[in-house]
Amino acid sequence: MSHTVHPYSHRLGIIRDWKSRWFSTDKNYRTALKADILIREFLTKELRAFYLGGIETERTRKALRIVVKTSRPGMLIGKAGDGVIKLREKILKILRINKIDLGGQELKLDIEEIRSPESNAAIAAMMVAEALEKRLPFRRVMKQIIEKIMAVKEVKGVRIYLGGRLGGAEIARSEEMKRGRVPLQTLRADIDFAREKAHMTYGDLGIKVWIYKGEIFAKDQKDHQIK
Repeated sequence: MSHTVHPYSHRLGIIRDWKSRWFSTDKNYRTALKADILIREFLTKELRAFYLGGIETERTRKALRIVVKTSRPGMLIGKAGDGVIKLREKILKILRINKIDLGGQELKLDIEEIRSPESNAAIAAMMVAEALEKRLPFRRVMKQIIEKIMAVKEVKGVRIYLGGRLGGAEIARSEEMKRGRVPLQTLRADIDFAREKAHMTYGDLGIKVWIYKGEIFAKDQKDHQIK
């Protein structure tokens, strides 16, 4: 019997790097960790409509850098960068409310564009959630999203799982669709995984998306991490 392991954490140190990159002493570790969690939770909720692909944090003695990956950077940045300034102020306000001191660190907010949103699992899961919230039939939604993802050249396989009161049924159940290969136990397999919730009137529906983009070998690993 094998255990279900998160595809990202399963590959940490092999083909994946940490999403939070910093080192801290025991004295301020708790504060830094709490700040990271609060920022991540706030941005995930605040930027739901901007097709958020990922959030990364980096800390040095002088700065706290937050990298927001989105497929709609223009909408987020706004005219003359107004959107970024407002978002930065909101983050600082949340930290102040929770009595978190950055200890002299400057808060930097960088916006990165995702060139191929269909091959990003977080964005694909968001697309499924958006379609389900519009009351579209779930099987049709799954088929359409799978076709969109498989149309991307680099994608070798995709799997989508839905769970909950599908179609408004009284009894919760789960449905799954798969196309191509998704080798979860192969450590060099480049698998992007994401979870999302579709907020329906009769409760939330759980969404999971796995996207397989081929294998990464030692010679390609440095190039892949730079991307």
